[in-house]
Amino acid sequence: MPFAAITYDIKAGYEKEISEIFGNFRRVGSPVVQDEAGGEAARILSTAVFIRDDTMVRVIEYQGDLDAIARHMATQPGVREVEEKLAPYLARPRATDTVEGFVQTFRRSLLTCMAQMSVRDAA
Repeated sequence: MPFAAITYDIKAGYEKEISEIFGNFRRVGSPVVQDEAGGEAARILSTAVFIRDDTMVRVIEYQGDLDAIARHMATQPGVREVEEKLAPYLARPRATDTVEGFVQTFRRSLLTCMAQMSVRDAA
């Protein structure tokens, strides 16, 4: 399963406040991401958030279309709430208040995967 990692440029020293924001995160109702026809376009398998100094990274393990996942995340109330609550702690603002802005910010924040290994890949 592929992983995606997106970065957030944050103000250092707010780890506790940011941790509280994610501690109260409202999960999505289903891991399944549907396409416009109602079929399954992707599936979010797991997520994790890491922070150090002025950098935060959100890691997403997924199957399927990453753009569909970005569009799906842009419409999720919990994700929108986190983005809004993070705003005061960002060193660089994120234009995530529209689906288009969220997807553009997601793509711009995406790290390049250099290597990925899993015991599931061993045959």
